[in-house]
Amino acid sequence: MKTIVIIGGGASGLVASIYAKTDYNKVILFERNSVCGKKILATGNGRCNYFNSDQDLRHYNSSNRECLDSIITSKNEQEIMDFFNRIGIVPKIKNGYYYPYSNQAVSVRNALVTEAKRVGVEIRNDIYIDEVYRKDNFFIIHYNKETIKADALIIATGSKAFPKSGSDGNGYNLVKRFGHSIIEVLPALVQLRGKEKYFKDWNGIRSDVKLTLISDNEVIKEETGEIQLTEYGISGICTFNLSRFISRDLNENKKDYVLINFLPFVIGDPLAWLEERNKLVKDRSVSELLEGLLNNKLVKVILNICNISDTRKLSSLSLEEKKLLITKLINFRVDIVGTNSFDMAQVCSGGVPLTEVNLETMESLIQDNLYIIGELLDVDGECGGYNLSFAWISGMLAGISSRR
Repeated sequence: MKTIVIIGGGASGLVASIYAKTDYNKVILFERNSVCGKKILATGNGRCNYFNSDQDLRHYNSSNRECLDSIITSKNEQEIMDFFNRIGIVPKIKNGYYYPYSNQAVSVRNALVTEAKRVGVEIRNDIYIDEVYRKDNFFIIHYNKETIKADALIIATGSKAFPKSGSDGNGYNLVKRFGHSIIEVLPALVQLRGKEKYFKDWNGIRSDVKLTLISDNEVIKEETGEIQLTEYGISGICTFNLSRFISRDLNENKKDYVLINFLPFVIGDPLAWLEERNKLVKDRSVSELLEGLLNNKLVKVILNICNISDTRKLSSLSLEEKKLLITKLINFRVDIVGTNSFDMAQVCSGGVPLTEVNLETMESLIQDNLYIIGELLDVDGECGGYNLSFAWISGMLAGISSRR
């Protein structure tokens, strides 16, 4: 009987274990936490956005993104949707975003664990694997003064993101022992930091905006949606989707900043629009005029930066004052000096290069019968279920291949 060992009981590891198990093999899943799937519980603000119907590769990032078309295929996407249906998850779909109909991430986690146990996966919790090696065509795994031999090994330990869930980066050390290289791992889907004094005054504000990332005077990416203004800078989904590029740029000593358009709905000349608005809404100060558009705390920040008294009227401003005001309304610049740490990151960028893995099976191209899946690989997706989608698919491919 073939023995398959999986290190890591998160999203990719659980799926891999289910697909790996047959009547003719033994599957052992090692998880360092007392329960499996701890990180799943935190996804989607506790609701678990587990899939997205729009699987265009532009939603994924990698040093070798062109390779992803071997993994993110319509066949694999359909198999994953069928899989979740088979294990009892009924989807609630909103704008292509898939959530369990219960609106609880625990439903997804429990369904995966229940299915793994049903098919006969042996789950061993509270076990930390820090030593593995190859000997006599077997993988030797040491834990708690015990040793186990495996015919195939699947490493699904996660990245360095959100270490409270058990992801401390140990998986990178494990795969390096088998000759794999690691593209430097940096925080992604994480908040952005600056050093402006006014941050304390806009802390807690939410605003619908258009964000533009500028790196070395070149537009890198634009995002539209809600951001959160914080005491250290900016947060929110739009911010997260820019953060992986900023992490990598700052690591290369590039100068990055974002431009915030607080009036993304305005088409045409924004000054002309504001002056027409001023004619319609009569007898208002600049502050009162803007408070119909923006949070009043944000209005005060912008007027203070422009050195415009909140009692003045738009008509009393000079042309230069109006231009400065418009600039702060539609091109508010925030210089980025860093991101929050791995503790706050949802995922990481970097990891094992896709060129070191057979992308149809997730088997290592360096070590036979070794499989690397999920966040350990150099793949990170945008917010919206993409990182879980990749976890499910890579786990499924590895599970199927490992049992052969």
